[in-house]
Parts: sequence; C-alpha cells; structure tokens
Amino acid sequence: MGKKRIIKKGAVETMAESKSRILARAPKHKISRGILHIESTYNNTRLTLTDEKGNTILWGSAGSMGFKGTKKGTPYAASKIANTLGEKAKLFGLKEVDIVVKGVGAGRESAIRSFVANGGIDVLTIKDKTPIPHNGPKPSKPRRV
Repeated sequence: MGKKRIIKKGAVETMAESKSRILARAPKHKISRGILHIESTYNNTRLTLTDEKGNTILWGSAGSMGFKGTKKGTPYAASKIANTLGEKAKLFGLKEVDIVVKGVGAGRESAIRSFVANGGIDVLTIKDKTPIPHNGPKPSKPRRV
C-alpha cells in the first residue's frame, strides 16, 4: 500500500489565492490621505498603511504573502506586497500618501517604486526613520595573555 503522495500547491497559486482573498473584503470607510510605513529588515519587509492619526487600515508582509525563508527579504517580495497594498488602498479611496521608511533591508526602494507605480496615489513626502546608534555598547576589555 505504500506512502500516499502529497501534492503541494505551487507558490504562484498560493500568492494568487492570498491576493484575491486580501482584495475580497470591501472597505468600511473611505480615506483620502494616509501614511505608509515601510519596515525593511534583512529577513522580512512589512508595510502598514495608516490614517493621519496613526490608526492601522491595511498591512502586509512578505510572510503573509506566502514567501518563506530567505525569499522574504528580497526586493521582489517587497514589490509584491506593495502592489497588493496599492490596489487595496485604491478601493479605500486613498489619493495622497506620506511614506515613512525604517530599516536597512533590500526591499526599501522596490516597495516604494511598486506602490507608486500602481498610479492614482500621489506621494507627498518620503522620510527615513532608520535608527542610528550614537555611541553603542561599551567595548570589551583588552585581552590579557
């Protein structure tokens, strides 16, 4: 009787299903201006769209889109997240956005480019809020031999 073969869905099908599921819900309220927070690390890229007060409206990450492992930190994954967030933001009636970027990952620029490339949403400002250490931890003592 042997082992049963388990057929896994391809990554393309999974991403297409998650994209349609994200766009399925209808927005409850309309907003015209918002803030897009992009947090890009070496391992992942997260995007959060908030209103001007800071209340979260939409969010997405490379992991939630179906990317796994090292692929989460790639510019391609960041652009896919930004595309779906841009489409959803259009349904909310978003017209203007301020962008706040944080982190040093590879997906910083590609997320901005693909969000803007959707068209119909104007970018007012782009701010970089990446934390920079002023002094850092105390260095270790010199080794005595």
